[in-house]
Amino acid sequence: MAKAASPSGSTPSPHPPLAERLRPQSLAEVIGQQHVLGPGMPLRLAFESGRPHSCILWGPPGVGKTTIARLMAQAFDAQFIAISAVLGGVKEIREAVEQAQAAASGLLAQRTIVFVDEVHRFNKSQQDAFLPHVESGLFTFVGATTENPSFEVNSALLSRSVVYVLQPLALEDLEQIVVKAQTAQALPAIEKEALQTLVAYADGDARRLLNTLETLAVSAEQAGVHAITTAWLKQVLGQQLRRYDKGGEQFYDTISALHKSVRGSDPDAALYWLVRMLDGGADPRYLARRIVRMAWEDIGLADPRALQMANDAAHTYERLGSPEGELALAQAVLYLAAAPKSNAGYIAYKRARVLVQNDGSRPVPLHLRNAPTKLMQQLDYGKGYRYAHDEADGFAAGENYFPEGLQPPPLYEPVARGLEIKIGEKLHTLRQRNAQAQAQAPTPPPPLAKEAK
Repeated sequence: MAKAASPSGSTPSPHPPLAERLRPQSLAEVIGQQHVLGPGMPLRLAFESGRPHSCILWGPPGVGKTTIARLMAQAFDAQFIAISAVLGGVKEIREAVEQAQAAASGLLAQRTIVFVDEVHRFNKSQQDAFLPHVESGLFTFVGATTENPSFEVNSALLSRSVVYVLQPLALEDLEQIVVKAQTAQALPAIEKEALQTLVAYADGDARRLLNTLETLAVSAEQAGVHAITTAWLKQVLGQQLRRYDKGGEQFYDTISALHKSVRGSDPDAALYWLVRMLDGGADPRYLARRIVRMAWEDIGLADPRALQMANDAAHTYERLGSPEGELALAQAVLYLAAAPKSNAGYIAYKRARVLVQNDGSRPVPLHLRNAPTKLMQQLDYGKGYRYAHDEADGFAAGENYFPEGLQPPPLYEPVARGLEIKIGEKLHTLRQRNAQAQAQAPTPPPPLAKEAK
């Protein structure tokens, strides 16, 4: 049987919470995560192989990461050592190594699984401390993280581990957990609508659900409530927000969904993701900045009014604050989603940056230079410059505004949407006039070398 150990020497609580009492003791008791634990699925096959391997369990809170790690130790009859990356450090890692060495050299030559919760909280050197022991086979490393391991786990440790992605529990999974909890805790009956509200409030987090059930059980007993209704449930839960990681993976996934919905011209979806972020506690000022960015990146000159709308919404929020100012952000998102789309300006800017970075610092042509002094005039600064306002239609056809020898392909190519239809037509006409003027221009004689004075 697997033995649980902790470098901190903590002892189990004599009154464990409901979530701990209902922790599954076998794979058959695990609810959810069937995409990795179901028959024939990768993690189930790893359990059945009898050969443990280092892995990283990536998923939101309350989806079974710690439970799976404990069951892994049980399946392989391994010593289980848990380290919290929030509270632990090099000392705890060193102690875990010593315990693993003692177990491996004992009469039973027992395996060890070192479980690191919130592994992304360890810095690079702390994560590197596991590498030699993972490579030597002293212990099997199992890390749990709510953050994307691609960004938060060292590449060396990541390359030696299999990443299993765990999902938030589905509503039916959470309902099963409620039924299971009712057999283990004296809970009042829960009306169907209240049950739906409760599992929605849990937001895929089994631990949150069970902790809430425990709180409800105490509150119901004190209030003499025999049946939990939706009204009473909302009264007890108050204005608590849904689980929302304001700075982690879920945050960036959601802002990505908002941006892509605007770009995809789906106002309903864009509004949904905006409200999801506001409901989760995201800073409306951050959202205002992102909305302005969306206007410039994805609408651009196809509808310049979108740029003004986005800026006005940001200013309105600064004046009104929450919740009144959030309406301005919502309407800006709706306008941006419905507006014609163009990333032509965005692409042109990136092309220009690449051009400048890859090209040398060419001198400004003489005819484009300013000549405020007599010396500059003597050096031909500004000589031959054509003042566009004095030309037909205010356009100096055939004039060159690039450095000599540099003629890149067009950087800005308007799309055939919104105002850029007219912009594109005008630029096409001007480019044709340039080509005609340049074709008709006489070839200038080679410049004579000036005699030095």
